[in-house]
Amino acid sequence: MKLISQSTLQIQKPIEEVFEGIVNPTKMTKYFISESSGPLESGKEVFWKFPEFADKYPVKDIKVETNRSVSFVWDSETVVNIVLEALPDKSTIVKVTENGKEFNEHNLKWVIENTGGWANFLACMKAYLEYGIQLRKGAFEFMKKQEND
Repeated sequence: MKLISQSTLQIQKPIEEVFEGIVNPTKMTKYFISESSGPLESGKEVFWKFPEFADKYPVKDIKVETNRSVSFVWDSETVVNIVLEALPDKSTIVKVTENGKEFNEHNLKWVIENTGGWANFLACMKAYLEYGIQLRKGAFEFMKKQEND
């Protein structure tokens, strides 16, 4: 049995804007990452840096369907799928799933943490795309201190 992390949220923006918010690193740095080596494009590999961590993380095996979905291999073993669904009111449902971990005690902690992480990703994206608010700014400064201790 494989564990699956899932999170879903509706964003009050058209699917084109939400898609652009996911694949465009300039937009992503406003709500999720601090740096990217490039946009998310099929067949490419990029590196993401997060403000709370010193390392850069590879994002591999990227597959993009414009205004429909983005998938990639993350953490060298898990697959993230982000699926977009346009609604008649011009809003967009964003569904994130991440899978690839076997069921065990260690990975049970992983699925709980990553489900919360993807919920945070969606909430931060919603705040930025709808209102221009950067929820992540300063939100994880305490993690830098923990990493240095």
